[in-house]
Amino acid sequence: MGQLSVIQKLEILSDAAKYDASCASSGSTRRDSRASGGIGSVTGAGICHAYAPDGRCISLLKILLTNFCIYDCRYCINRSSSNTRRARFSVDEVVKLTLDFYKRNYIEGLFLSSGVIRSPDETMGEMVEVARRLREDEKFAGYIHLKTIPDCDPILIEAAGRHADRLSINVELPTDASINVLAPEKRPGEIRKSMARLRSFIEEKSEPVERTGRRQRFAPGGQSTQMIVGADNSNDNTILQTSARLYGSYHLKRVYYSAFSPIPDASRGLPLVRPPLMREHRLYQADWLMRFYGFEQQEILAGAKTGMLDLDIDPKLAWALRNRAEFPVDINRADRETLLRVPGLGSKAVTRILSSRRYARLRLEDVSRVCQSIDKVRSFIVAEGWSPGGTIDRLDLRSRLVGREEQLSLFR
Repeated sequence: MGQLSVIQKLEILSDAAKYDASCASSGSTRRDSRASGGIGSVTGAGICHAYAPDGRCISLLKILLTNFCIYDCRYCINRSSSNTRRARFSVDEVVKLTLDFYKRNYIEGLFLSSGVIRSPDETMGEMVEVARRLREDEKFAGYIHLKTIPDCDPILIEAAGRHADRLSINVELPTDASINVLAPEKRPGEIRKSMARLRSFIEEKSEPVERTGRRQRFAPGGQSTQMIVGADNSNDNTILQTSARLYGSYHLKRVYYSAFSPIPDASRGLPLVRPPLMREHRLYQADWLMRFYGFEQQEILAGAKTGMLDLDIDPKLAWALRNRAEFPVDINRADRETLLRVPGLGSKAVTRILSSRRYARLRLEDVSRVCQSIDKVRSFIVAEGWSPGGTIDRLDLRSRLVGREEQLSLFR
């Protein structure tokens, strides 16, 4: 095969990058290109297949440096034994592509990952050089997310954090046992060690420098990770247990969940069909409950016999139906933590309820003006002039609620 053009490489390496879900710009400090004399800027919203509050689609250039890899992870399309078409960018090519795409208003930043070619240090070194060149030589002020390689030298991780807005280290699978079977060349302990090291770097750099009193800029968007869902037999409870440990131990900004996609020439032991995308969606919703709604991991699926999230209803509604004794909640007296557990009430709705009830007792129609679906809420609350009566104890309550049209997301 002859030498590939940059466009051919882009086709191959952007397609290869689609399996990595862990990219967003949330949490990053905004750079001002006018102040730096450079080009580019980044908003506070997510930029990889995400939308700004005003509905704008915000995008980044999401590519691999190379899909050559010395590892043979069974679930990966780019594993060493795969016969997939290979390509490799040079540092110059990635820098030029990023700048060209930005100047054409296609992107606001770069998400760069890579297969491991020759050694973790060599591969990570080239990724860091891309970020350095963009920041220092080209004065690029847009968003940069680098996927780091656990086995590389800590000096490279520290260098990456100076230039990137966010760093991520993928745990890949929910359990060490699954990694040992499906990715035997990877070491779960080394992955966790790298995540701990990165957390230490982030915390250390967040302390003001004694001489200047300023904080050093180091991966202001923090670190994230990704787990593949459905490649092994881990149930949702196991996945959420792993996520809770990761959040607690390494102060991650996000855990991303990626439904396993069957790959060509797959090895035995891998599923032949993709898990339902709704499973991935329910995991994100459950993750949101842990991070923003005050739920402990163990209570989200407590009482669920299979250890799996219900695909027909969102996890907060499923929890409420298993804990009917907690309801109905008095909308005019309950505290914020209690209101956040009411199905159909998002954090913005709760904030508006708490603000409004300081001036008047709220009726059901008042609540309907601040929530997405009063049909979901009404069975779980008491308001001025409204009581659900025995609705909460009805045996058919679940089927009645499942029959109603649900929004794609619970949360606003």
